[in-house]
Amino acid sequence: MKIIKLVNPTITLISLFLVSIGILIIYSSSPELAFQQALFSLFGLILFFLVSQVDFRVFLGFIKPAYLLIILLLFIVFIFGVETRGSLRWIQIGVFNIQPSEFAKPVLILLLAYFWSKKPPTIVNIFKSLLWVFPIFFLIFRQPDLGSALTIGAIWIGILFGAKISFKKTAVMLLITLITIPLSWTFLHDYQKQRIISFIDPESDPLGRGYNLIQSTIAVGSGQFLGMGLGRGTQSRLQFLPEFRTDFIFASMAEELGFLGAALVILLYLSLLIYCLKLADKMKDPVCYLVILGVVSFILFQAFVNIGMNIGLLPITGITLPLISYGGSSLIATFLSLGLISSAWKYNKGINKES
Repeated sequence: MKIIKLVNPTITLISLFLVSIGILIIYSSSPELAFQQALFSLFGLILFFLVSQVDFRVFLGFIKPAYLLIILLLFIVFIFGVETRGSLRWIQIGVFNIQPSEFAKPVLILLLAYFWSKKPPTIVNIFKSLLWVFPIFFLIFRQPDLGSALTIGAIWIGILFGAKISFKKTAVMLLITLITIPLSWTFLHDYQKQRIISFIDPESDPLGRGYNLIQSTIAVGSGQFLGMGLGRGTQSRLQFLPEFRTDFIFASMAEELGFLGAALVILLYLSLLIYCLKLADKMKDPVCYLVILGVVSFILFQAFVNIGMNIGLLPITGITLPLISYGGSSLIATFLSLGLISSAWKYNKGINKES
């Protein structure tokens, strides 16, 4: 029990539940990949524990070098990256594939939190914060990885609102966003445009651009209330459902564990996010407060978009379900982000004892 006292128990337990569900779903189709995911989880938990023990202020001294390293790695992806389905997102190091865009998320959370803890939310500073974000956003978008690029945008917006931006500036930003959304269509790749078109009318091309969305909704619906049982989901086991261990793992889980299993996962996410928001309210240090909001924005956005596209409410985007989807980089980056919250929690407890 002493170990539990060294980390935030609520975050630790909820994270373990989510990871265990992910490993269970992956195991039902591939014990080998489930074993790999378990190893990734163990490594992520070790990093979570280590980050939790470090005084939060120590990380602030490494923000800019870490930021420059991420920029360098994102450039290296274009030179030595491993191409998969037309995208360059991974760097192969030995037997492992590292996805730098995933590690950009905790680094950018720290950078923006530190920036806004020192700066008032003026128009000039908003523009400066965009200058920090844009290189990472652009390099990820060009891979192309629209899902991760949008997550970077969600982190920027979440922390910006945490910096208490005024209503007037918020209205101006919304107006600019509404103007730029139609213009962004010209920058999308053809397959990204097809995904949006297929979302609007998937039945117009059920064997082509609408296939993924149709198969995902069929998988979710076929699970009904109690599910078909582990390893018995026909959509995923017969591979009608694409990417059923990563982007569409929620649909695979809903098929095998039913409404109850899907509802449990959503409840766990809500519990984690609500608890983290309550922690943020207790933070006396503005950097701690903003870091927690950044991590909440990251997890909330990815979970919402992934589940939304799995059940047909949002266009399909290549985005993982945090702590559940198969993949080492995503899992470890999420554990690192949660470790930052646990570190902030311990640091805040120290402040309360001193005061």
